[in-house]
Amino acid sequence: MRTHIMTVSLCAASTILFAEATSAAEQSNADLAKQLANPIASLISVPFQLNYDQHIGPKDDGDRWTLNIQPVVPFDLNDDWNLISRTILPLVSQDDIYPGAGSQSGTGDIVQSLFFSPKAPVNDWILGAGPVFLLPTGSDDLLTADKWGAGPTGVALKQSGPWTYGALVNHIWSFAGDDDRQDVSTTFLQPFMSYTTPAAVTYTLQTESTYDWKNEQWTVPVAGIVSKVMTIGSQIISVQGGLRYYADSPDSGPDDFALRLGLTLLFPR
Repeated sequence: MRTHIMTVSLCAASTILFAEATSAAEQSNADLAKQLANPIASLISVPFQLNYDQHIGPKDDGDRWTLNIQPVVPFDLNDDWNLISRTILPLVSQDDIYPGAGSQSGTGDIVQSLFFSPKAPVNDWILGAGPVFLLPTGSDDLLTADKWGAGPTGVALKQSGPWTYGALVNHIWSFAGDDDRQDVSTTFLQPFMSYTTPAAVTYTLQTESTYDWKNEQWTVPVAGIVSKVMTIGSQIISVQGGLRYYADSPDSGPDDFALRLGLTLLFPR
């Protein structure tokens, strides 16, 4: 009888310890999910974001796959400031975008942002600002603006309980490059709002709007995204999926609904 009671007690203790460990892991993942909702969190991450767009081009029959590789690396400058590096390297495969041009595959132009961010919130707001650069790294004439560009970028957000809301903006002007190509002057606006559950699931609603000042045209995709932070082996990851709807776009731009899938590798410091 005593042996049976001891066995039951050990099983109960093991169950409690497992439940506590699971709860702690879920809480840790939920904390990471909230950090991931912050574009300038002090968290090393490597997102792979796959987008599919359709109905592109003057005949409305082109389509494009874009895999954005977006490493985010924070650096400690001193006790009060961080420097956050955010890089976007697009890998593109497209068909029938330009009449008679067929298909193109390769790298697009890199957008490199650097945010100087106070480690402590300012009046409960997390802030960051710095320069953004356009690098003409496209591997095909139809995948690049063939211009060097630069401008300012900034982000402001607030996290309250499970909610995160704010906006990221930048503007890029071209200053060098192929004289035969059109100059670049574009504004990017990304207001966002997200809700993170205790199970590390995040629901995000955002736009990723671009205004082309040279052609006086808006591109306004509205995205609804669901993501989940989890651990596979020793690697912490976030998986995501969602849809985008083009509320506005140029005549030859994408329209209707578009698909987004993503995988992010997380490396907590």
